[in-house]
Amino acid sequence: MPTHSIASYKKSTRIFALYQCLPRSEAGAMSLTELMVGYGDNPDNLANERKNLENDLIALNQIFSDVFYSEALVRVPAWGQNISGKTARFYIEPSFSIDIINEQTVFFWEMLDKYTANYLPVSFKQSITDKLTQLGRQNKDGFHQSKLGQWQGYLITLPSIVQAPTLNNDVIASIHQALLQNKQLQISYQNKWNYSPIERVVYPKGLIFIDNMVYLTGFNPTDDHIDDEILLKAHRSFAVNRITEAIVTTKPVPDWVERDSLSLKYLCELGKLEPTDNAQMKLVLKVQKYACQHLFERPLSQDQQITAIDDIWNQVSASVANTKRLQDWLVSMSQLAVVVEPSGLKAVIHERLQSALELYED
Repeated sequence: MPTHSIASYKKSTRIFALYQCLPRSEAGAMSLTELMVGYGDNPDNLANERKNLENDLIALNQIFSDVFYSEALVRVPAWGQNISGKTARFYIEPSFSIDIINEQTVFFWEMLDKYTANYLPVSFKQSITDKLTQLGRQNKDGFHQSKLGQWQGYLITLPSIVQAPTLNNDVIASIHQALLQNKQLQISYQNKWNYSPIERVVYPKGLIFIDNMVYLTGFNPTDDHIDDEILLKAHRSFAVNRITEAIVTTKPVPDWVERDSLSLKYLCELGKLEPTDNAQMKLVLKVQKYACQHLFERPLSQDQQITAIDDIWNQVSASVANTKRLQDWLVSMSQLAVVVEPSGLKAVIHERLQSALELYED
């Protein structure tokens, strides 16, 4: 808070001080009478100071609109509505901040926009586009003339073969709220093989991005246990696009869900965040040399080793998780790679390729 009452300063200083003092949430929104406690302290000039406060709020709202292209100063009832007989309350939109706009900031959002052009679901992508529009209005010409800005004309992202699914914005908002408030979540989930959604309660843990799919990961309701292995049996992940409804309950998520041993990072190391047959295995492949080049550039694991077998084939060994994505990749390699070990995975890939061949036989 300022040393003296805000009303004692010049208008430009008053507006800046007022911005600092306004609440940052709708729940904390303040009326003119409440704002006057910190704004003015002269009982002989109360009417004039209150009028100045009203004008300063209007001026601050205009600045946000003209300079930041933002409706950051929220009035309840909304600006433009008749408030006769009502008590207006004011607050700053929690997500708003007066960022330092430089070419690095704009470059970051430009590149994020291009990289996710065909990758993220539409509802996620729109928030990036909105941010970029806001930044562009503030410093568009200067950025385009900068060294970083000149890069954007030389970059493009090609779309995924299968496009990202449509996500329900209300579902995303409920998941976000449940995660931040540490609350249990009631969802309606449409399994692929069921005709109607199933109602269930989830202890939400986080969101997983796999290619252009988004999954909610968490736990089925279960009692605390000293053995994490018991708790891990309750772990589940749900495709967000198949959640038809999500309601944040009033019940808190149990404390055990926040254990370090059940963190997203640890769950990932255990191979729990995507379909997998086991956590880790030693994969040995025989890969044609020209097809093996990309594995030098993009290894399967940190311990990957590649050795020459002959003029045509290389042997590739790596410690990996036996995930559905790995199996799909091995099938896509077709005649370019052969699984040597483990034998169980070799049998799975052989069966999938054999089934595919049968579909093409006349």
